[in-house]
Amino acid sequence: MQNTVFPKSGIPWAELHGVMQDIRLQDSKWHEGRMAMSSYVVDDDLLKVSHDAYLMFLVENALYSGEMAKKRKVGFASLTMFQDEILKMALEILNAPEGAGGQITTGGTESVLLAVLGAREWARKNRPDIKQPRIVLPRTAHPAFNKGAHYFGLKVTRIPQRSDDCKADVGAMEAALGDDVIMMVGSAPCYPFGVIDPIAELAAVAAKRDIWFHVDACVGGYVAPFVKKLGFPVTDFDLGVPGVWSVSADLHKYGYAPKNISTLLVRDAALKDYFTFYFEDWPYGTYTTPTIGGSRTGGALAGAWTTLKYLGEDGYIKAAKTIMDVRQRVFDALKSIGGFEVRGNPDIGLVNFGSNVFDIYAVADGMGAKGWAVARAREPHGMHLALNPIHAKAIDAYVNDLSDVVAAVKKGKIAGSTDKVVYAG
Repeated sequence: MQNTVFPKSGIPWAELHGVMQDIRLQDSKWHEGRMAMSSYVVDDDLLKVSHDAYLMFLVENALYSGEMAKKRKVGFASLTMFQDEILKMALEILNAPEGAGGQITTGGTESVLLAVLGAREWARKNRPDIKQPRIVLPRTAHPAFNKGAHYFGLKVTRIPQRSDDCKADVGAMEAALGDDVIMMVGSAPCYPFGVIDPIAELAAVAAKRDIWFHVDACVGGYVAPFVKKLGFPVTDFDLGVPGVWSVSADLHKYGYAPKNISTLLVRDAALKDYFTFYFEDWPYGTYTTPTIGGSRTGGALAGAWTTLKYLGEDGYIKAAKTIMDVRQRVFDALKSIGGFEVRGNPDIGLVNFGSNVFDIYAVADGMGAKGWAVARAREPHGMHLALNPIHAKAIDAYVNDLSDVVAAVKKGKIAGSTDKVVYAG
């Protein structure tokens, strides 16, 4: 085989660094606040702190942390401490009852997969008569639930959201229940529209049938509580709501921690056993993992622990206020420019807006041509923003460009594309 990409001899770091810097120039300008998706950033100060913390523990392996490492006094006491305190802080933020527990994962998808696996294993023990288990969830719920069902042999029933406010239709979801349902889901918020489902009502429906009820707060878990402290009317959604069994919440989103790190919290720590893997028939010894992955860098734990401690409650409230201020600036601009409509009534910084007056995809193309990374929604056609504090520096430029682009679209100077809308490649 001829080497065309893999070098026969090592390349000096200075040269590699130059290549990396050059190719990076083609990336979306997230640091300039021109990408309202994917990256969640407060400011350069926190970036530096979390970067340094991450690199301190880049090589340490989080597989060798936790209770077993603590008992045997092997592995990394540092990572064990980070993990323990991260979970304690997460449980406090999300109003966990006494006896609750949790697990740190590599991201929202893994948190969801483990919740789905936990529900399946719980049902196998407590509902052995169910031959083909099923999950019932709103159509707006994240595709990761279908991914989990695909992996673990479950069926999924997605129920259309309410047309007026884009939230889960409680009555329709209850009507879809049967003896084969092992899990119900609500979002806090759903990603497409940024609205929090009626969690208390959904949880009550699930509780009547003793069904595992999961709240997907991967996006909102570490911002909605602080938005609520600012006085905004945020619906209760966390472990303090009766009937909620588990909550997924991503630290690498509005927790502002470096990727990849999320949390899966459960109302009763004993529920963790249902998604923990145990294997003893191995010459080396017992193998146990509470997550899907095995080895993972300690950097993510160090970065998340540092971020939570460095910001503290006051820092998170300040970040939440910045987001809501930027969101209001967006709302004011949409109203001033005219012709837009916001879908639903967003609870935090996720905003979906479209138009019945002009082609919103043409607007998206026009904004893209001006250097903005634009997320599009498909049903109905729309543009989507996941606002975070870094966008405060760019909101005025965004609003000005949006006004110019809409004017050009109305004059027929920009035609919308028909590209297929995708969330992830």
